[in-house]
Amino acid sequence: HVDPLDGGVDARLLLLLETPGPRGAEPRFVSRDNPTGTARNLRRFLSASGIERHRSLLWNAVPWTIHAPGARNRAPRRSEIEEGLSLLGDFISLLPVLRVVVTAGRVAALAQPLLRETRPELRLFAMPHPSPVYVNTSPSIAVRIATTLDAASECLGSCS
Repeated sequence: HVDPLDGGVDARLLLLLETPGPRGAEPRFVSRDNPTGTARNLRRFLSASGIERHRSLLWNAVPWTIHAPGARNRAPRRSEIEEGLSLLGDFISLLPVLRVVVTAGRVAALAQPLLRETRPELRLFAMPHPSPVYVNTSPSIAVRIATTLDAASECLGSCS
């Protein structure tokens, strides 16, 4: 589910993550307010870049929980990625004023060819995944995320 506090169909920027984290199977929102390290990092980076919540939307390339209840986080299988990406075109079609997509991480970056094909007018950016496990591996990761989001924010101001 998308976060109702985000931009919804009026979003001009989509931040595409990988998968929901390994929580329970209950319905959840993809939200910068979730009680996770990834969400905390997203809030910090998005705020610093000036990307306003009402102009943005978060989603996952594989939009369902792939982990068994209580299991640890794992990488999505190729079939899960393919199935998730097969649904992305329909999801993107619901966002008529979308101008910018930022893919976060390796799995989300696999969506870029599909995005180019289905919506060639979109400006695409790729950044590292904001998970603390990855961000904390090197100071350069946080710099790359901040630089990418700054560029995406600038584009929001100048993209028609």
